[in-house]
Amino acid sequence: MYYRPTSKLLSLVRHLKTNLSSYQIAYNNCRESHNLPFQHAREMKNSLLRSILKQNSEVDPLVKNLLQGVVEGRRAALAESITLVESSSARKKLKAKELIYLILQYMKSKNVLKTNLSFRIGLSGPPGAGKSTFIESFGKFLTSTNLKVAVLAVDPSSATTGGSILGDKTRMPELSKDKNAFIRPSPSRGYLGGVTRSTNEAILLCEASGYDVIIVETVGVGQSEYSVADMVDLFALLIPPGSGDELQGIKRGIMELSDIVIVNKSDGDLVNAAMRVQYEYISALKYMPQKCLYWKPVVKRVSSITGEGIKELWEIMINFKGKIITKGEFKRKREHQQKAWMWTHIQDNVANSFLKIPSIQEAIKVCESQVIEEVITPGQAADLILLKIIEEVGKMGK
Repeated sequence: MYYRPTSKLLSLVRHLKTNLSSYQIAYNNCRESHNLPFQHAREMKNSLLRSILKQNSEVDPLVKNLLQGVVEGRRAALAESITLVESSSARKKLKAKELIYLILQYMKSKNVLKTNLSFRIGLSGPPGAGKSTFIESFGKFLTSTNLKVAVLAVDPSSATTGGSILGDKTRMPELSKDKNAFIRPSPSRGYLGGVTRSTNEAILLCEASGYDVIIVETVGVGQSEYSVADMVDLFALLIPPGSGDELQGIKRGIMELSDIVIVNKSDGDLVNAAMRVQYEYISALKYMPQKCLYWKPVVKRVSSITGEGIKELWEIMINFKGKIITKGEFKRKREHQQKAWMWTHIQDNVANSFLKIPSIQEAIKVCESQVIEEVITPGQAADLILLKIIEEVGKMGK
């Protein structure tokens, strides 16, 4: 059957053909005006970079390339930069210091321009709580809302070989493929507190690269994981159903640092157990002093498998961030954290520097042999080594 177009349709086609060029121009103008904020942001970013590099003309070529890559949001450059700051090589440490200095200048300029502050979230919990599964579910939810998410996962290092498996990305297959997500597993290298020595610098690099939410996942070894609380805005404790009664909850020192307690695996046959644990922890928190005057810790049930409770959890976190920003606690907290990590680095560097002095190394060997032979106690040996260090400091001052 032959279809005959109506006169009205033919008239519309002729009109479109006649005015096609004007419609194309209007469309292009509209698209350009829509992209103006993005173009303006890119130009502003490039202008900041040019200004910083002009003030620091003798920048190492590698550092310059990494700086540009990080600021432009290239994940490969971000990964290489974190590797550089984690390195124990003296030569690479100098380059890492130069890179961090330039990144700090860039971030300071951005803050002056009133850009959005990132949200740092620390996540801790016992092994088997489902931290990696939760991060994948939570991270996918955040990226679906057009937020960029960086995950810094710390893996425990072997006490025998010093190596780490670094298998966190394999447990987050969907989030690993997300273009708005960045996952970086790092070895703890025996560093206590559930984080690495360079985690603070890695957070800074992720923020400079434009990530809105930075999640720091600790090694999950128990109560000692409190160092992460000194580098994040919100500290969350993730627990599985059946993680102990109310008294056990009170015993955990890590509970006192938690802003949110998340009961994971609240699905299937574990729903009732999760509800029971939720009530027990709500009761346990009543006996603990409030960490912040403006916030009472919340206990929230979620399911990483079904996604139930994830959206509500994010709303609680945003509410927390809004409150501490309004009260000025956000800025004060970050300032305190900077000082805390300065002293952490001082302690590490002082200890490492003195242990390299030959006379102190000799004193340590003598004290160790005397401790083994039970001539002196370990406490007395420590005092003798400390006196030797003070003696060396006195020689340096002369």
